Amino acid sequence: MLLVIAWKNIWRNKVRSLIVMVSVMMGLWAGAFILAYVFGMINQRLEDAIGSEISHLQLHHPEFDIDYDPQFYLDDSYSLIEEIGANPMVEAVSGRVLVYGMVASASSSTGGKLIGVNPDKENHVTQLGSNVVEGEYLLPTDKNKIIVGKKLADKLKLKIRSKIVLTFQDVNGDIVAGAFRVKGIFRSYNSTIEEGNLYVNHADLSTLLKTNGQVHEIAVLMYNGEMVKEYVSSLTQQYPGALVESWKELSPELGLMIDSLDQYMVIFFVIILLALSFGIVNTMLMTVLERVKEIGMLMAIGMNKIRLFGMIFWETIFMVLIAAPLGLLLAYVTIYWLSIYGLDLSAIYQEGYAAYGFKPIIYPKLEAIYYYRIMTLVIITAIMASIYPAITALRLDPVKAIRKI
Repeated sequence: MLLVIAWKNIWRNKVRSLIVMVSVMMGLWAGAFILAYVFGMINQRLEDAIGSEISHLQLHHPEFDIDYDPQFYLDDSYSLIEEIGANPMVEAVSGRVLVYGMVASASSSTGGKLIGVNPDKENHVTQLGSNVVEGEYLLPTDKNKIIVGKKLADKLKLKIRSKIVLTFQDVNGDIVAGAFRVKGIFRSYNSTIEEGNLYVNHADLSTLLKTNGQVHEIAVLMYNGEMVKEYVSSLTQQYPGALVESWKELSPELGLMIDSLDQYMVIFFVIILLALSFGIVNTMLMTVLERVKEIGMLMAIGMNKIRLFGMIFWETIFMVLIAAPLGLLLAYVTIYWLSIYGLDLSAIYQEGYAAYGFKPIIYPKLEAIYYYRIMTLVIITAIMASIYPAITALRLDPVKAIRKI
């Protein structure tokens, strides 16, 4: 009987009840969508970083990361690459010769990261070849050919077949220079890579650096990202002379972002629910104050405090239980549609996102467990929001309430 009364009381003022329910619906829709947006953006950044930049793990000489001195290369690196590539857990592996130096064209000069690669192996690890938008990707037989990023090409006014000169220090500390022809220009979602990285054949750069054909970096892409920690431990024991680092160690800011995501999202959603709870409390308090005479009459004819509390409580719960599933359903439909077609922000945030390594097209994603968590938090919020209006009703004096005009 109490539930029936509470249900009917909701619809006595349909406009007010609908406003509360729509507010809850839109609040949950917005909260769930923002959660999905952030999850999608960060997961996408992780996938891009692993698939196109740092891979799952890398090996270096223990002293190379200190100041990127080219003399600290990996000994017997070819055998190391072959052994790692033979592991069934490894999808692809690529060795790289690295050095920082000056890049000069006929019109300007700038600093850059020079990367000597095996074109075929590098393409399997980072899909670099698919990003070439002008000219062609490197071939293993190319001699003194280079591919550069679009931003760098614009900065140095480079075109296909333009000549550039690379200047840097070799393993002995001597200044060396090499002339290269631009064979291809690539685009990247990460403006830092597009403006700073230049790729040449491994043999060309190794000859200039005098690294005896060895590499400074071995990037490893695995089939199963869940096995990275275990494989890093295995490689560390197997090759004690090499520094083996997972993607979390190579990009600590990304690792921190992933590890802290759940906590940040809970805090964010609690803030949204608190805002909703104030709206619910305000509406229910108005309902109680408008029905003072009616509540006084109910108390006078024998409705005890428990039943009165229950009536206000169930009115609040019913409104939330109607609005919350509809809000989450709307959020699910929105997120599902955008997870397929994507949210294109390239017209607004392309440059800003590129500066931080994010793609401008975001594919929101929210796992099912988060819908259950949100629903649980909403029910808890509704229960808490119903307490104060109900207590206000209990404090009414029946005699004074009946006399109230």
